[in-house]
Amino acid sequence: MLLCPAFQPGWPRRAPTIQSRPMTKPLPAKAVSACPHDCPSTCALDVEILPDGRIGRLRGAPDNAYTAGVVCAKVARYAERLYHPDRLTRPLRRVGAKGEGRFEEISWDAALDLVAERFLAAEAECGAESVWPYHYAGTMGLVQRDSIHRFRHAKGYSRQFDSFCTNMAWTGYVAGTGRLAGPDPREMAHADQIVIWGTNPVATQVNVMTHAVAARKIRGARIVVVDVYRTETMRQADVGLVIQPGSDAALACAIMHVLFRDGLADRDYLDKYTDCPAELDAHLSTRTPEWAAAITGLDAGAIEAVARQIGTVKRTYFRLGYGFTRSRNGAVSMHAATSIAAVTGCWQYEGGGAFHNNGAIYELDKTMIEAPELRRPGIRALDQSQIGRILTGDAAALNGGPPVKAMLIQNTNPVSVCPEQALVKRGFCREDLFVCVHEQFMTETARMADLVLPATQFLEHDDIYKGGGHQYLLFGPKLTEAPGEARENLFVLNELARRLGAADHPGFHMTAREHVDWMLRNSGYGTLAELEAGRWKDLQPDFRTAHYLDGFGHRDGRYHFRVDWGRDPAPNKPEGEPMGPWRSMPSLPDYWPSVEAADAEHPFRLVTAPARSFLNSSFTESEIGRRKEGRPEVWLTVADAARAGVSDGDRVRMGNRRGTVTLHARVVDGPTPGTVISEGIWPNDAFEDGQGINTLTGADPVAPYGGAAYHDTAVWIRPA
Repeated sequence: MLLCPAFQPGWPRRAPTIQSRPMTKPLPAKAVSACPHDCPSTCALDVEILPDGRIGRLRGAPDNAYTAGVVCAKVARYAERLYHPDRLTRPLRRVGAKGEGRFEEISWDAALDLVAERFLAAEAECGAESVWPYHYAGTMGLVQRDSIHRFRHAKGYSRQFDSFCTNMAWTGYVAGTGRLAGPDPREMAHADQIVIWGTNPVATQVNVMTHAVAARKIRGARIVVVDVYRTETMRQADVGLVIQPGSDAALACAIMHVLFRDGLADRDYLDKYTDCPAELDAHLSTRTPEWAAAITGLDAGAIEAVARQIGTVKRTYFRLGYGFTRSRNGAVSMHAATSIAAVTGCWQYEGGGAFHNNGAIYELDKTMIEAPELRRPGIRALDQSQIGRILTGDAAALNGGPPVKAMLIQNTNPVSVCPEQALVKRGFCREDLFVCVHEQFMTETARMADLVLPATQFLEHDDIYKGGGHQYLLFGPKLTEAPGEARENLFVLNELARRLGAADHPGFHMTAREHVDWMLRNSGYGTLAELEAGRWKDLQPDFRTAHYLDGFGHRDGRYHFRVDWGRDPAPNKPEGEPMGPWRSMPSLPDYWPSVEAADAEHPFRLVTAPARSFLNSSFTESEIGRRKEGRPEVWLTVADAARAGVSDGDRVRMGNRRGTVTLHARVVDGPTPGTVISEGIWPNDAFEDGQGINTLTGADPVAPYGGAAYHDTAVWIRPA
């Protein structure tokens, strides 16, 4: 057994403890917290404490101006998840074959010793980069989520390039504005028109609907929704535009064509605040509604009507989502949609402008949490979306480095959520790969692990949260004890660092509360005690800054219609050259036909949309949620069902070159012809053949800076 000097038999051990505030006094009937799921919302919560000390119902904090007393149903009944009988409560070591699900209980000390032993063995055999700490956003807490970076930097382990969620959206938005920030999201309530583009907030960001509906009730505002099928959000809209997947930029260009053609463009604003309005006008002269109709599937008259309405209503608030950017042309689509607001000049008005994410406003000092100064030069960054290729030895995906021999996985479930699932599963079946999964439930990934450690949920540890979809910084305190021996992420990372001889950094000796306090003080935001006293901190910039009235974020202070995709900054730009076919990206807003197109063999385009009762693979353990969602299905129109030779309720197979899945058909009137929808990331075992929906999605990096095109997949459908 390979041991570092600090890890020797008989070394002083202390019983594992959860590093957070001790529970020393009775809890009040109501406590406060923040939702750790899904960065756009991060709702402020009022938490009911029952007389026996258990957690009751969770409610939105009514005095938080963004949450405004509203939370989604799945979080409201969070106690169902907190006290679920299937919670993991003891460390488990695999005793059967990988994936068989046979484990035995072991102690925390024995479990952590085993992880250290196997990590040191991998390092001795293939170098430190053969160890890959793997994580994502199962919690949005800045301490519990991001401390894994301090751990990886301290040891020189492989880094991770985050590519699941934000790359195309953030890159496209920042290409225009120069900064990942926009008008106060609460201004939706002051708009005369809200354009909800490429997101389904009824299912994923309920607070957006709170403010949009308030504007309609108070101001008579009109709600316009653009999406690829008739979602629940669209059913509540005044105007719904159902378009072909990946055609958003064509719609945006046709809208701007009408604005220029009909004198609805704000020429004074364009001359003062944008880089090349005359060039854009000329470029769009051929991007007519008829041109866009052939691409989007819309009627040209509908495009004309919505364009005129956008051009005549000055207080138009564009709420731009993530969904429409999860396509191979996603960055181009986001930039084109954002550009409409610059052409109308609606940025000038309260309740106007284009908002996607407020990430740039927080300016938090996370150096104690992440320890970037420990990062060693030349350490590779492995693409999280390409984990299947990485674990099956693809040299390009491995960046020319050693094979991955050992992993610690926190806050994500790659055997369910990653693209190219056939490769992912094959990689996790390797007998020479050691995997430790720190989880709350026995997920598909945990079943493939050699060691499973029980994890806390957010009400069982301390952490701090920021909202990408709003402007609040919120603290979530520990409110209850975890079941059994469940431990927080920070505990696991700190204990492993000690065993691996890498705990010199002070961050490995701090509690979560101490980390939060340090970050607040060093960010200029006061102390944790002050934040707890005020419940949250509103960091929304002033009106002029938020609306870019003193200039946009680029050096020239202008909104950029012209983009150099290979050079312009991006919030999550990886090292090295741009990815994918970036040289063919249009320099001005335009439709870029780089999608995975349907063909004779794969006549349908699949969009894997979120389900209302699930959040990626979280909440799928809920019996209530499963009953509401029913079963894995593919939705298709009457005409497409006839084309595929299937009827409503039929058991069908759906596939492409990556694999096949078996599920049931549901005939609906929602999508455009040729578009099929499958809502929710169901567990693999919910499918008859055990193959989940991401068996079909691809992991090729999206231009210009990577990302996963989850909603851009060509498939065939046949009777099963």
